[in-house]
Amino acid sequence: MSSSGDAEAEAEAEAEAEYFSKDFEWEEVRADVESNPSFRYHLLPFQPSKSQAESDVRAWKRFHVRHSSGKFFKERRYLLKEFPELVSSAPHTKLLEVGCGNGSTALPILRANKDVIVYACDCSDETLERAKEILGAATIVAFSHRFRTFCCDVSTDGFPNWLVCNPCRDRDLQKPSMCLSDVKHDNGMHSTNPFKLEGCECCIGGVDFVTLIFTLSAIPLERMPRFIKECFDVLNPGGMVLFRDYGLYDMTMLRFEEDKRVGFREYMRLDGTRSYFFCLDTVRDLFGGSGFTELELDYCCVKSVNRQKGKCMRRIWVHGKFQKPVLN
Repeated sequence: MSSSGDAEAEAEAEAEAEYFSKDFEWEEVRADVESNPSFRYHLLPFQPSKSQAESDVRAWKRFHVRHSSGKFFKERRYLLKEFPELVSSAPHTKLLEVGCGNGSTALPILRANKDVIVYACDCSDETLERAKEILGAATIVAFSHRFRTFCCDVSTDGFPNWLVCNPCRDRDLQKPSMCLSDVKHDNGMHSTNPFKLEGCECCIGGVDFVTLIFTLSAIPLERMPRFIKECFDVLNPGGMVLFRDYGLYDMTMLRFEEDKRVGFREYMRLDGTRSYFFCLDTVRDLFGGSGFTELELDYCCVKSVNRQKGKCMRRIWVHGKFQKPVLN
């Protein structure tokens, strides 16, 4: 992806994606790509340098500031069909959206579920302010009490302790433990709970869902295991991660030139933001390695037409649901 026009077309196709669509088979694309000499460099091993693996938070902050109008992202209404749990959840369900951007995922969820509480984090304060503005302008029941934002770079800092602390977790397990705030590095945001619930002063008691919607691909591969383990830790037993991200051999991957590779299946855009393209086995290993149980995992293969250019694009995304085991 090399221009804002390409990015807007990509976002439009993403917004129109259908639940588990099978306009074509992923294996067909794989055969085409792996037999095409012009795509050979995508398949070669790659050893990233240390500098390439550094955090690109500043690049994403610039990205969100540049695309802060709300026009760049469209509401992801298709998520309500892909993840019906978001609509049919019990009252007072707590959802954590990681990498919320300008609210394109939170908005349809809050519209459809009048009881859910959404905790949304992003690495950019400016983006969070814009998200609150966009959602504040929408007609949503009790918006201010159900959409709560905090700034956090999960890939480097982890989640703040007020999401869930060990004493709260151990009350269910009936065994003593230290509070995470006693043992985890405190960078000034971890120990204080800004969203106190009645009867619980130290934390919100964990969340029921975590949404990772085109978020995991934006961080370096070597940081992904810790990132997913953080999601596992803040979930209540039986809670789920709802996952959607770029799939291997997606059209946007094949458009990256060779000099944009920063790792195996990892690429850097001109603006400094990165993207990783997942195969099912990689996703399965990442979540399984953190203790999750796989509920659903498949490719979503969509033919999307760029009306302006009259081109048909083969888009590939990965859809997944992963559950934290229920306590015996």
